[in-house]
Amino acid sequence: GGRLSNRLFYLSIPPNIFVDVVRCASLKASSKNGWTRVIVEKPFGRDSESSSELTRRLKQYLTEDQIFSLKLLKLVYYLGFDHYLGKELVENLSVLRFSNLVFEPLWSRNYIRNVQLIFSEDFRTEERGGYFDNYGIIRDIMQNHLVQILALFAIEPPVSLDAEDIRNEKVKVLRSMRPIQLEDVVVGQYKGHSKGGRSYPAYIDDSTVPMVQKSEYKHVPGNLSKRNFGTDLDKATNELVLRVQPDEAIYLKINNKVPGLGMRLDRSDLNLLYRSRYAREIPDAYERLLLDAIEGERRLFIRSDELDAAWALFTPLLKEIENKKIAPELYPYGSRGPVGAYYLAAKHNVRWGDLGGAD
Repeated sequence: GGRLSNRLFYLSIPPNIFVDVVRCASLKASSKNGWTRVIVEKPFGRDSESSSELTRRLKQYLTEDQIFSLKLLKLVYYLGFDHYLGKELVENLSVLRFSNLVFEPLWSRNYIRNVQLIFSEDFRTEERGGYFDNYGIIRDIMQNHLVQILALFAIEPPVSLDAEDIRNEKVKVLRSMRPIQLEDVVVGQYKGHSKGGRSYPAYIDDSTVPMVQKSEYKHVPGNLSKRNFGTDLDKATNELVLRVQPDEAIYLKINNKVPGLGMRLDRSDLNLLYRSRYAREIPDAYERLLLDAIEGERRLFIRSDELDAAWALFTPLLKEIENKKIAPELYPYGSRGPVGAYYLAAKHNVRWGDLGGAD
């Protein structure tokens, strides 16, 4: 009878029922003598307004419970559950930056030409067309996963490794960024094609995707991926790559002389491949974050003001895309994406990084 009964609720459900489920968990399923905690999985709203309203309703409800129903003890609310923050390489990003003197003085705009976050998947919507048609990849991946990694990359050294100090620095980064403009974005959608005797269906061939007018989508001719722009950027720059998944690795691309009598340069990798260096199994991101939630550690969870700042970057863009009915550029399933992305890179005199990397 004297044992504490703690309860953790993980909500991977549609946002429109978040509040109802939290209310039920609070009134009917809270621990009577321990803690009750709720993890909310993304997507958290569709834009700044819906996210703020959802935050307000949840916080208002939880505050009322804590004030007027003291027997329920405290219902702890973990606003943002972004499993990418629990990945080993993402957690290691701050250690790499602040614990290696060779990188700290170079980690500035004086020495970094560009930062690329490349997210590439080799599977289709897999009967999730209704979800993606409603939310899209910008809301599903960019506004949370990629922005969180970018914030960790760009933060100033925190006062400490405490959760609030780290999250304070992340908020500063997000608030210092200007909202994303339509001219800096290429919207794409994969199309069906055949390769090696095998046919690959298009996004709109998924039976769960709502009916659309196929004539709305456009093709961009040509392929810029094989052209050279100005100098040979492969030889002119070094690249520090953190491969989050699969096959976690950190490698630095350097220029090296090819052995022999001549003076010929080659690209080489200084490589830390995790599976070769560490025999132990890398914990799954969900394992790490669920354990943190049980232990009350909030460092890897997203705070409400942090969520607001992230939405502020994308909401104007999302509204403009939807209001102007911007047609996505089609690209073959399994390719590197829309050709327009290479025009965009060329405009800034950069090239997209190689997805292959060190082995």
